[in-house]
Amino acid sequence: MKLHHIILAAMLMLPGSLLHAEDKELKTTTDLLCLVPDATALGVAIAKHDTEGLKQLGLSTATCLAVNYGLELCIRKDRPDGTGHHAFPSTHTAVAFNGSTFLMKRYGWKWGVPAYVVSSFVAWGRVHTDRHDWWDVLGGAAIGAGSAFIFTRPFVKDVDVAISPTAFGNEAYGMTVNIQF
Repeated sequence: MKLHHIILAAMLMLPGSLLHAEDKELKTTTDLLCLVPDATALGVAIAKHDTEGLKQLGLSTATCLAVNYGLELCIRKDRPDGTGHHAFPSTHTAVAFNGSTFLMKRYGWKWGVPAYVVSSFVAWGRVHTDRHDWWDVLGGAAIGAGSAFIFTRPFVKDVDVAISPTAFGNEAYGMTVNIQF
Protein backbone atom coordinates (compact mmCIF):
# COMPACT_ATOMS: atom_id res chain seq x y z
CA MET A 1 0.00 0.00 0.00
CA LYS A 2 1.35 3.41 -0.95
CA LEU A 3 2.09 6.00 1.73
CA HIS A 4 -0.51 8.45 0.44
CA HIS A 5 -3.20 5.73 0.68
CA ILE A 6 -2.32 5.18 4.35
CA ILE A 7 -2.39 8.92 5.08
CA LEU A 8 -5.72 9.32 3.29
CA ALA A 9 -7.27 6.38 5.13
CA ALA A 10 -6.15 7.78 8.48
CA MET A 11 -7.53 11.22 7.61
CA LEU A 12 -10.90 9.71 6.75
CA MET A 13 -11.20 7.32 9.71
CA LEU A 14 -10.07 9.57 12.53
CA PRO A 15 -12.98 12.03 12.61
CA GLY A 16 -15.61 9.27 12.63
CA SER A 17 -14.02 7.58 15.63
CA LEU A 18 -14.13 10.84 17.60
CA LEU A 19 -17.79 11.78 17.12
CA HIS A 20 -18.71 10.49 20.57
CA ALA A 21 -15.72 11.88 22.47
CA GLU A 22 -16.14 14.02 25.58
CA ASP A 23 -16.07 17.78 25.01
CA LYS A 24 -12.62 18.23 26.56
CA GLU A 25 -11.19 15.45 24.38
CA LEU A 26 -13.00 16.84 21.36
CA LYS A 27 -11.59 20.34 21.95
CA THR A 28 -8.06 18.92 22.21
CA THR A 29 -8.65 16.82 19.10
CA THR A 30 -9.78 19.83 17.06
CA ASP A 31 -6.75 21.75 18.36
CA LEU A 32 -4.55 19.10 16.74
CA LEU A 33 -6.63 18.12 13.72
CA CYS A 34 -6.82 21.69 12.44
CA LEU A 35 -3.12 21.36 11.58
CA VAL A 36 -3.45 18.07 9.68
CA PRO A 37 -4.46 19.50 6.25
CA ASP A 38 -1.63 22.08 6.29
CA ALA A 39 0.88 19.52 7.56
CA THR A 40 -0.24 17.09 4.85
CA ALA A 41 0.05 19.83 2.22
CA LEU A 42 3.55 20.63 3.43
CA GLY A 43 4.54 16.96 3.36
CA VAL A 44 3.13 16.37 -0.12
CA ALA A 45 4.85 19.47 -1.51
CA ILE A 46 8.18 18.39 -0.02
CA ALA A 47 7.76 14.80 -1.26
CA LYS A 48 7.01 16.04 -4.78
CA HIS A 49 9.91 18.54 -4.68
CA ASP A 50 7.28 21.17 -5.42
CA THR A 51 9.04 24.41 -4.48
CA GLU A 52 6.38 26.51 -6.22
CA GLY A 53 3.72 24.72 -4.17
CA LEU A 54 5.66 25.45 -0.98
CA LYS A 55 5.67 29.15 -1.87
CA GLN A 56 1.96 29.10 -2.62
CA LEU A 57 1.20 27.29 0.64
CA GLY A 58 3.31 29.79 2.58
CA LEU A 59 1.58 32.78 0.98
CA SER A 60 -1.91 31.39 1.48
CA THR A 61 -1.24 30.41 5.09
CA ALA A 62 0.32 33.79 5.93
CA THR A 63 -2.62 35.61 4.33
CA CYS A 64 -5.12 33.37 6.09
CA LEU A 65 -3.57 34.03 9.51
CA ALA A 66 -3.12 37.77 8.94
CA VAL A 67 -6.73 38.27 7.85
CA ASN A 68 -8.07 35.99 10.58
CA TYR A 69 -6.13 37.61 13.44
CA GLY A 70 -6.83 41.08 12.06
CA LEU A 71 -10.56 40.40 12.17
CA GLU A 72 -10.32 38.87 15.65
CA LEU A 73 -8.70 42.08 16.89
CA CYS A 74 -11.35 44.28 15.26
CA ILE A 75 -14.39 42.17 16.08
CA ARG A 76 -14.80 41.46 19.78
CA LYS A 77 -17.30 38.62 19.76
CA ASP A 78 -17.71 36.52 22.89
CA ARG A 79 -17.27 32.78 22.64
CA PRO A 80 -20.42 30.75 23.35
CA ASP A 81 -18.68 29.11 26.34
CA GLY A 82 -17.67 32.51 27.76
CA THR A 83 -13.90 31.86 27.64
CA GLY A 84 -12.88 34.90 25.61
CA HIS A 85 -13.64 37.63 23.10
CA HIS A 86 -12.06 36.15 19.99
CA ALA A 87 -14.80 33.96 18.60
CA PHE A 88 -15.07 35.43 15.11
CA PRO A 89 -13.62 34.09 12.90
CA SER A 90 -12.53 30.62 13.94
CA THR A 91 -8.77 30.34 13.52
CA HIS A 92 -8.88 26.54 13.79
CA THR A 93 -11.37 26.34 10.95
CA ALA A 94 -9.50 28.90 8.84
CA VAL A 95 -6.23 27.00 9.12
CA ALA A 96 -7.89 23.66 8.39
CA PHE A 97 -9.74 24.92 5.31
CA ASN A 98 -6.64 26.72 4.05
CA GLY A 99 -4.76 23.40 3.92
CA SER A 100 -7.71 21.52 2.44
CA THR A 101 -8.28 24.03 -0.33
CA PHE A 102 -4.57 24.06 -1.14
CA LEU A 103 -4.55 20.25 -1.39
CA MET A 104 -7.68 20.18 -3.54
CA LYS A 105 -6.59 22.91 -5.93
CA ARG A 106 -2.90 21.96 -6.16
CA TYR A 107 -3.01 18.14 -6.10
CA GLY A 108 -6.62 17.19 -6.89
CA TRP A 109 -9.60 15.59 -5.27
CA LYS A 110 -7.77 12.49 -4.01
CA TRP A 111 -5.95 14.73 -1.54
CA GLY A 112 -8.61 17.42 -1.20
CA VAL A 113 -11.70 15.39 -0.31
CA PRO A 114 -10.19 13.61 2.74
CA ALA A 115 -8.72 16.92 3.89
CA TYR A 116 -12.15 18.57 3.61
CA VAL A 117 -13.60 15.77 5.74
CA VAL A 118 -11.04 16.58 8.45
CA SER A 119 -11.68 20.33 8.13
CA SER A 120 -15.44 19.85 8.34
CA PHE A 121 -14.97 17.74 11.45
CA VAL A 122 -12.85 20.52 12.99
CA ALA A 123 -15.62 23.05 12.24
CA TRP A 124 -18.28 20.76 13.68
CA GLY A 125 -16.15 20.07 16.79
CA ARG A 126 -15.57 23.77 17.45
CA VAL A 127 -19.33 24.37 17.39
CA HIS A 128 -20.13 21.21 19.35
CA THR A 129 -17.77 22.20 22.19
CA ASP A 130 -19.23 25.75 22.30
CA ARG A 131 -15.96 27.39 21.31
CA HIS A 132 -17.71 28.93 18.29
CA ASP A 133 -21.09 29.23 16.67
CA TRP A 134 -21.79 28.43 13.02
CA TRP A 135 -21.10 31.98 11.84
CA ASP A 136 -17.64 31.83 13.37
CA VAL A 137 -16.67 28.61 11.61
CA LEU A 138 -18.24 29.69 8.31
CA GLY A 139 -16.20 32.90 8.48
CA GLY A 140 -13.03 30.95 9.26
CA ALA A 141 -13.70 28.47 6.46
CA ALA A 142 -14.25 31.32 3.98
CA ILE A 143 -11.01 33.03 5.00
CA GLY A 144 -8.97 29.81 4.85
CA ALA A 145 -10.42 28.58 1.57
CA GLY A 146 -10.32 32.05 0.02
CA SER A 147 -6.66 32.57 0.91
CA ALA A 148 -5.66 29.25 -0.62
CA PHE A 149 -7.87 29.82 -3.64
CA ILE A 150 -6.16 33.15 -4.40
CA PHE A 151 -2.58 31.85 -4.25
CA THR A 152 -2.78 28.20 -5.32
CA ARG A 153 -2.37 26.96 -8.87
CA PRO A 154 -2.72 23.34 -10.04
CA PHE A 155 0.43 21.23 -9.91
CA VAL A 156 1.84 20.53 -13.36
CA LYS A 157 4.69 18.12 -13.84
CA ASP A 158 7.58 19.14 -16.04
CA VAL A 159 6.71 19.16 -19.71
CA ASP A 160 9.38 18.44 -22.32
CA VAL A 161 8.97 20.25 -25.63
CA ALA A 162 11.16 19.52 -28.62
CA ILE A 163 10.91 21.62 -31.79
CA SER A 164 12.85 20.57 -34.86
CA PRO A 165 12.93 21.58 -38.51
CA THR A 166 11.50 18.98 -40.86
CA ALA A 167 11.67 18.45 -44.62
CA PHE A 168 8.69 16.88 -46.35
CA GLY A 169 10.07 15.78 -49.68
CA ASN A 170 12.09 18.12 -51.88
CA GLU A 171 9.94 21.26 -51.71
CA ALA A 172 8.03 21.25 -48.45
CA TYR A 173 9.58 22.32 -45.19
CA GLY A 174 8.13 22.77 -41.74
CA MET A 175 8.55 22.11 -38.07
CA THR A 176 7.77 19.15 -35.89
CA VAL A 177 6.74 19.77 -32.31
CA ASN A 178 6.98 16.92 -29.81
CA ILE A 179 5.42 17.46 -26.38
CA GLN A 180 5.99 14.86 -23.69
CA PHE A 181 4.33 15.13 -20.28
